[in-house]
Amino acid sequence: MTIGLLTDASGFPLMVNAFEGNKAETATMLPVLRSFQAAHGITGVTVVADAGMLSRGNQIAIEQAGLSFILGARLPSVPYVIAQWHRDHPDAEAVPDGLVLTESMPAAPTDGRGHWWVYYRYAHDRGRRTLKGIADQVAKAEKAVAGKTPVKRNRFVRLEGGTRSVNRDLEAKARALAGWKGYVTNLPPDQADAEFIMAAYHRLFQIERSFRMSKHDLQARPIFHHKRESIEAHLTVVFAALAVTRHIETATGMSIRKFVKTTLRYREVVIAAGDQLITAADPLPDDLRHAIDAISAPRAVH
Repeated sequence: MTIGLLTDASGFPLMVNAFEGNKAETATMLPVLRSFQAAHGITGVTVVADAGMLSRGNQIAIEQAGLSFILGARLPSVPYVIAQWHRDHPDAEAVPDGLVLTESMPAAPTDGRGHWWVYYRYAHDRGRRTLKGIADQVAKAEKAVAGKTPVKRNRFVRLEGGTRSVNRDLEAKARALAGWKGYVTNLPPDQADAEFIMAAYHRLFQIERSFRMSKHDLQARPIFHHKRESIEAHLTVVFAALAVTRHIETATGMSIRKFVKTTLRYREVVIAAGDQLITAADPLPDDLRHAIDAISAPRAVH
């Protein structure tokens, strides 16, 4: 089965849906969004996701539904604005760290979409790591071409008939793209500038935390696993536990593991002495008392 979990920008869970296991992820997002909008009467929604989560058809469908999106952009080739920057700066030793380039993508009459924008940002550390990986892969490709090692999965090895060669064109393209990250959106710059778009995308790590579950987190499996009602009941329990977990972590600044291990040390017992009931408990330390007060404090409703 496929689970569709919708969260807010901080990773707090908003809605969970179950889909058949043979349904692609790209076919689950719109139904979850529409269900959430119908349940809460919401019209304006901005979808933030990795590039692989949405096909181009999904992007157009989201836009036609009146929604906006911020996505990681795929870079199958060197974008024009990046190539143009290198042409304009032939003597530059390196791309400046943090450089942002903007590409406007006006719609053609047959595109079925509106005006999109793509922002490209260069990060020196990302480029350094990527170039090192490319160098290692090319070195392995050269050994495979020379017959020193067997040919395995290596994108820089070109096989044409019985001839092996190093794909230097692909190597050049990979080096040109090293360090660049793309972000595509249909939000106009006067509503959301490049910094807002990139910051929104990089908050995805908060959302990803909500999806990281080990098998031990889902020990309470449905007894009648072939019944949809049982599965949905189980997901409701997991969804509620996840919401409580994120609330505790946000309110206290502690991981849920640390919070549980800390609070388990302090218990309250009731002792019956004749007709009297005596309550005994270890005094809570100040940090735990502050954490419990923070959890109990009134908060904005999600």
